[in-house]
Amino acid sequence: MRMMLKAAVIVGGGVFGVLAIASDGVAQDPGVQSLRGPVGIEDTAPAEDLKQQNVDARFQRAYRQQPPLIPHKIDNYQINLKVNQCLRCHDWPYNAQEGAPKVSETHYHDRNGVALDKVSRARWFCTQCHVPQERARALVGNTFHSAFDTK
Repeated sequence: MRMMLKAAVIVGGGVFGVLAIASDGVAQDPGVQSLRGPVGIEDTAPAEDLKQQNVDARFQRAYRQQPPLIPHKIDNYQINLKVNQCLRCHDWPYNAQEGAPKVSETHYHDRNGVALDKVSRARWFCTQCHVPQERARALVGNTFHSAFDTK
């Protein structure tokens, strides 16, 4: 048992030593070049512009029964088994005070169709269906047309 412990310490120390030597060699090797080019570590580059969400107007739905898009930022919103921050503004009676759309009546029914006083746990995680709206170019080409455009 003692021999195995000594062997493990020796092998571990050897591996650590090889890694330390290799990292020193790479850092000082003048032939290695950064993917960013000849920019020193102490140099800073400006951050890219963040994409901002369109909060000026709500987007139209693209098809019947589409879950509404979220027209505001939801960064750092807490939604877990105990807390759903969306309901602070969108659940009755807070929606009237906040001027926010009320959660659909369908969210107050359980899977068996029984009406509930609170939002059903089956509809608890809002971001499974609702996503923040964003004016972004399509990632892949498509020929989709909104149901409202095909009249």
